[in-house]
Amino acid sequence: MTAAPELGDIEAARRRLDGVARVTPVYGSETLSRAVGREVQLKGENLQRTGSFKIRGAYNRISTLDERERAAGVVAASAGNHGQAVAWAAREVGARARIFMPQDAPMAKVDATRHYGADIELTGPAIEEALDAARAYVESDGATFVHPFEDPRVIAGQGTIGLELADQVPNIETAIIPIGGGGLASGIALALRAAKPGVRIVGVQAEGTLPGGSGYTIADGIAVKKPGDLTMSILDRVLDDLVSVSDEEISEAIVVLLERTKLVVEGAGAVGVAALLAGKVGGTGCAVPVLSGGNIDATLLISVMRHGLAVAGRYLVLRTRVPDRPGELAKLLTLLARERVNVVEVEHQREAAGLPVAETGVELTLVTRDPAHCDEIMATMAQLGYPAERLT
Repeated sequence: MTAAPELGDIEAARRRLDGVARVTPVYGSETLSRAVGREVQLKGENLQRTGSFKIRGAYNRISTLDERERAAGVVAASAGNHGQAVAWAAREVGARARIFMPQDAPMAKVDATRHYGADIELTGPAIEEALDAARAYVESDGATFVHPFEDPRVIAGQGTIGLELADQVPNIETAIIPIGGGGLASGIALALRAAKPGVRIVGVQAEGTLPGGSGYTIADGIAVKKPGDLTMSILDRVLDDLVSVSDEEISEAIVVLLERTKLVVEGAGAVGVAALLAGKVGGTGCAVPVLSGGNIDATLLISVMRHGLAVAGRYLVLRTRVPDRPGELAKLLTLLARERVNVVEVEHQREAAGLPVAETGVELTLVTRDPAHCDEIMATMAQLGYPAERLT
């Protein structure tokens, strides 16, 4: 097995990345600190170039290619963020890049990868098929394969985040790191173990990717069936704990981060905050979730926000019926206005099955204050003769 990087390798990566990768900020969050009863600092890798931590490892690997290797180009397999990083890093050093991506990769990530100058090939439904296709291409073409996590220089590049954390958060007690293939967690953990041996390191996976899971998760950036052999050999000795979070918990974290910290974070980047909010991270001192990326697809973000608001009781969709004659819908909307409800969508359903001939169905989307307000609206409608079915 390839040897794991050491502290010297991570420090060398930091020198290579000086002026290339951003030293991303750390933000304290009073909202999250109150919610979990401990200090919370957020490491904003969602604000890194290309929108994720991945350029650290990609550039550290690609910048060390010799002239012949650069001329032959680079190849990668990626669900999005690694592909963007490899494309960007290849462009910076003057090499061509070909990226193999799952056919259902978010279009925002596919388009961004193409924007950085890479040739794109869409493969099967999962990252594993993209990896197989990339390796086959390398065999026939002679380009250099840049693995997303099973590469010591990639791991060392990601480890520079750990060195930054040691400098930026002197009182860090617990680092909370997303785990897909394990490159990010391996690199950060190796750096922190050297710089701050007493720090607790907690890895977070998405439940959908675990054995027995659905195989799907909104955290597509960590949708890997298992870490690699190299990264697993590192994680086995450096992790203090490994937890998992559901898509429901990830969704809540995305909404909280957007609304309360004004940070746009993708599913993979939100898993650390999700684990904190769900009470799955031990310790009592300063906790630092790594927000690993911010490249969330706009359509997914809309769905997540709507779902999150519905769970929080601030978004109510209901179905009712009114007499099919002039003025009845206006009467219902006047009632809702008195309840201080903002009506954002109204849909008539005159042909719905089971409706009496003299009535029309109405589906309403409402912005509300909280769960109690939703209950009040439902009760008031029932009292005034509007039988309502709650859809969210």
